Amino acid sequence: MKLVQAAALWWALMLLPGLGTGGKEAPGEASFYYGTFPPGFSWGVGSSAYQTEGALDQDGKGPSIWDAFTHSRKGQVLGDKTADLAFDGYYKAQEDVLLPRELRVHHYRLSLSWPRLLPTGVRGPGDGAPEAVATVLSRGTLFLPQPSSNVTSIVTLHHWDLPQLLQARFGGWQNASMAGYFQDYADLCFEAFGDRVKHWITFSDPRAMVEKGYETGKHAPGLRLPGTGLYQAVHHVLKAHTYTWHSYDSRWRSRQQGLVGISLNCDWGEPLDISDPGDIEAAERYLQFCLGWFANPIYAGDYPQVMKERIGRKSTEQGLDRSRLPAFSRQEKGYIEGTSDFLGLGHFTTRYITERNRPSLQGPSYQNDQDLTQYGNPSIYVAENGTAQKLHCTQLCDEWRIQYLKGYINEMLKALRDGANVKGYTCWSLLDKFEWEKGYTDRYGLFHVDFTARSKPRYPKASAHFYKKIVAANGFPGPREVQSWCQEALETCSVSTQMRTAEPLLKHMRLASEITVPTVCALCVLIAAMLLMVLLRGLR
Repeated sequence: MKLVQAAALWWALMLLPGLGTGGKEAPGEASFYYGTFPPGFSWGVGSSAYQTEGALDQDGKGPSIWDAFTHSRKGQVLGDKTADLAFDGYYKAQEDVLLPRELRVHHYRLSLSWPRLLPTGVRGPGDGAPEAVATVLSRGTLFLPQPSSNVTSIVTLHHWDLPQLLQARFGGWQNASMAGYFQDYADLCFEAFGDRVKHWITFSDPRAMVEKGYETGKHAPGLRLPGTGLYQAVHHVLKAHTYTWHSYDSRWRSRQQGLVGISLNCDWGEPLDISDPGDIEAAERYLQFCLGWFANPIYAGDYPQVMKERIGRKSTEQGLDRSRLPAFSRQEKGYIEGTSDFLGLGHFTTRYITERNRPSLQGPSYQNDQDLTQYGNPSIYVAENGTAQKLHCTQLCDEWRIQYLKGYINEMLKALRDGANVKGYTCWSLLDKFEWEKGYTDRYGLFHVDFTARSKPRYPKASAHFYKKIVAANGFPGPREVQSWCQEALETCSVSTQMRTAEPLLKHMRLASEITVPTVCALCVLIAAMLLMVLLRGLR
């Protein structure tokens, strides 16, 4: 498959200069395209359960692999931070669920916590009973927007927080039985929430989940199984996705009328030297190992040919009697093909790729195997896009993020004009949160969270005001309007910053008044009593 064919799917994700031309352009913005998105385009914001909820063991929640990882692997997370508290999203759910409505977005992408809904990870004999479903419903409904808010839910079933008991008992995604356990969990969610949720995502960024969890060990469960563990895990993840899609299709779709897809993250790969055939081929191979690894089985029934050939050859050179990349049977290929009603794509940056031959004798690894798609025109939801600021840069006036959003969303508008089938965009993320191995140093939120305060208050950043304007206008109507949005957002955040700066003083004043007023009142009462006693003695 040619690189240009793969680009047909990736138009919605590229941030390349000169991607599209035409339309109204402002002086000095020769590549900026002014226009609006199609009617019905869905704007949203996102978050995930483990990164936000906290409430480590409240209301019967079981431990996740990330709970075990952050508590037992010191030095794996910056500052040895955990998500035991996060930003208290579990207790502030009813407040936080109103923030998407404040931004006037159309959807809110969130995830359900498998260990919170099923503490052991496995459905017991009574877990299908009405009372058990009601328990799950009470635990999960807390995080869903109310129907009256006009914000729909896009719900991810698994965003990396596997129940720890499944990891300890079965080895997690290394075990084929996980596909069945995941389907059981998914069916429980469909039964409990399917009347309100019409867009389901089975897995969020499974590539990062398996590469960092089973190859490098930088993420939970922290295993280092180079060149083998991640391929085995992906094989089982894809089967879990397939079983779940078919279960929804046969049992729930007719009555719930929902859709089931998967969300894949992959940075765009651009040849370092566009005149070098080796770099061009390497960039295409990168996309196949990154995106095609998951998308090709779902849309074409099998792993990309380049992966099968390259990993198979390297496995032979390494003295193995079979490929480290598992194989699907003929029946499995037919069963997995076509198991996605939409494709969620997450994208944050662009990489420049060059050809590099890595000897097989270096040993098996995912990077070694790469030596560094055509999927029709599916409905695409940009499911995760944003940029982080560092902990030491916590100002609310994040003008640089405004420029990032402005540029990225505009490239997406050009992609739509040029034929990409993009249905929606999710800004990542709603609030600052726990960022995996980065702890709390990276902040992606449209809303700033003060993690040092007991109440963990939320403050809108300038980017929140700017994004709200884009949503309201459904795009970029003209240069004058967009410039005024930037100016208004920065003016608003300046006021918010001043108020935030003044808050400690106001707290001290409130505390002083809470202490002083009762004391003065008590003193007045005491003085009045003494005067009354003197007066009574004088009357005698």
